[in-house]
Amino acid sequence: MATDAHPSQTRLDRLCINSIRVLAIDAVQKANSGHPGMPMGMAPVAYLLFTRYMRHNPRNPHWYGRDRFVLSAGHGSMLLYASLYLTGYDLSLDEIKRFRQLGSKTPGHPESELTPGVETTTGPLGQGVANAVGMAIAAKHMEARFERGASGLFSHRIFGICGDGDLMEGVSAEAASLAGHLGLGNLIFIYDDNHVTIDGHTELAFSEDVCRRFDAYGWHTQVVDDANDLNALTEAIDRAIAEKERPSLIRVRSHIGYGSPNRQDSSEAHGKALGVEEVKLTKQFYDWPLEPDFYVPDEALREFRRCLERGAELEARWTRDFDSYAQQHADDAREFKAMLAGELPKDWDRDLPVFTPKDALATRESASRAEQAIARRVWALFGGSADLNESTFTDFKEGQDFARDNYGGRNLHFGIREHAMCAILNGIALSGGFIPIGSSFLVFTDYCRPSIRLAALMKLHVIFVFTHDSIGLGEDGPTHQPVEHLSALRAIPNLTLIRPADANEAVEAWRVAMTHRGGPVMLALSRQKLPTFDRAEMSAADNLAKGAYVLCETAGRTPDIILIASGSEVHLAVAAKPQLEARGHAVRVVSMPSFELFARQDQTYRDAVLPPRIRRRLAVEAGSPLSWYRWVGLDGDIVGMTTFGASAPYTDALKHFGFTTENVVERALRLLAP
Repeated sequence: MATDAHPSQTRLDRLCINSIRVLAIDAVQKANSGHPGMPMGMAPVAYLLFTRYMRHNPRNPHWYGRDRFVLSAGHGSMLLYASLYLTGYDLSLDEIKRFRQLGSKTPGHPESELTPGVETTTGPLGQGVANAVGMAIAAKHMEARFERGASGLFSHRIFGICGDGDLMEGVSAEAASLAGHLGLGNLIFIYDDNHVTIDGHTELAFSEDVCRRFDAYGWHTQVVDDANDLNALTEAIDRAIAEKERPSLIRVRSHIGYGSPNRQDSSEAHGKALGVEEVKLTKQFYDWPLEPDFYVPDEALREFRRCLERGAELEARWTRDFDSYAQQHADDAREFKAMLAGELPKDWDRDLPVFTPKDALATRESASRAEQAIARRVWALFGGSADLNESTFTDFKEGQDFARDNYGGRNLHFGIREHAMCAILNGIALSGGFIPIGSSFLVFTDYCRPSIRLAALMKLHVIFVFTHDSIGLGEDGPTHQPVEHLSALRAIPNLTLIRPADANEAVEAWRVAMTHRGGPVMLALSRQKLPTFDRAEMSAADNLAKGAYVLCETAGRTPDIILIASGSEVHLAVAAKPQLEARGHAVRVVSMPSFELFARQDQTYRDAVLPPRIRRRLAVEAGSPLSWYRWVGLDGDIVGMTTFGASAPYTDALKHFGFTTENVVERALRLLAP
């Protein structure tokens, strides 16, 4: 047995716990890269959660009734991979041996799209904490909607492990504060209090009393003095599960690199392989065979694999209960299954508004009307704003507020917590069944970009609604006027950004947002009113789904120049067209609300909209010109922003920075000059 094995552990317990530790050690050593220390310290916690507490079925990682596990401290990924392999998920020992290698299912940090049993992609610290809060919110909301009596079908729990680094990051503080406020009693986090970060001891930068902080948030907190004490861990987890009115944090004192004679409790164990000699010494401490590598005793594997039988039985019982539920509540059961399948109700878009040229609306307003029409038919639409409903118009008019005494409310009030808002939306999307939305000002995507990026990496169906999309917001000035943001967001793979030009394009943007798969959609909407185009004389707004389309052009002639614009600047291009025609030039105006949608069209369509032979192209957008060079080429020009904005009435600001019909005409004429 291990030199200082804890008396609470049986011989079999120690074999199982050390199996996790050794798999982590060997995988990191073979890769010569990774983080062995955290799995070595927290192996007892993972062992208890996966084998005794979590309701899960390794043969069906997507069973809705399962408990969710979130490893927010994603650098300790081998803790999770070892637990998944040992308990019987579709993750082979060969994949463990290919840790951190190209094409393996065991990447350096957990990726939900890649590895069966991984609930969310983590790594950027704190994100998993906020994802877990989103999962807890989703579970409460689903339960409030579908629970009838006391079936327990919708009352799963969310377990997580976080570390010092997670709790230093601001996003976790934002999310934890909201979780406490909402009383999410289905959320349990174990805090790995190992006192070590990459730079050294946590005392270098972190000396707060974490439990008192979480007490202040409204959490239920406990302390376990030794991660190896299974009895103390069991009692603490039991108490956390029994606590129904508050989320729980269990601070567990662990030892990073536990069992390593020369690395334990040091930063050396955090993010480096132990080294051949230290691996040998550590295995000797565990009383473990030195050969072969990746050795797991048959007795330990059998104990872990009991999760297969247990999980199958849990799911079968849940399925029987759901079948009984469906007999009594057939309509609810059908709706629930349709939501999980991502199916939209029949005629979900039947009530979408159609606008006429007499309607001059900000796209934030026209988009809001579309959202309200959809929400009346699609209950799966769920979310809110970061304290900006008065400006973003995204609150559901026919929904109540989600609160600790009303989990059935559809309006989530995130408070002024943009970063947590977007990470929480990701957690809601990962839970299944919902299409989460969140809103703020476009400039504040700076505050939540990591969460947006992870939504794109995971290809989640999340809808981000960001308004006040340019210097056109006016008097709030350059601190609130986005300039570089559109280009920066367009650089994120899998994120589809849509900036509609008028009210009808805003409606179509919502249609795309609801049906798009393969990543999140962001709507960038104007504060200022925009004219609604006369579609009797121009192309239909449903062409927005193609990303770019010919809005209007000089009839019967090959264009001399193409004016391309997005959003609020399209009307400038439309107004410039007759002035250029009066000077004898043939003009094509292209509305390009979405680079990403346009790029997905086939080459034939793209060439039809932007013929390669027409090299005189002028793009117009009240933002950084950086992303436009792809479409205008070396012979084109861009009317854009190369400085920050200014505080002024929006009409004055736009004129000052050259967003006028006159300037568009002048810049076009320069391109047309011989």
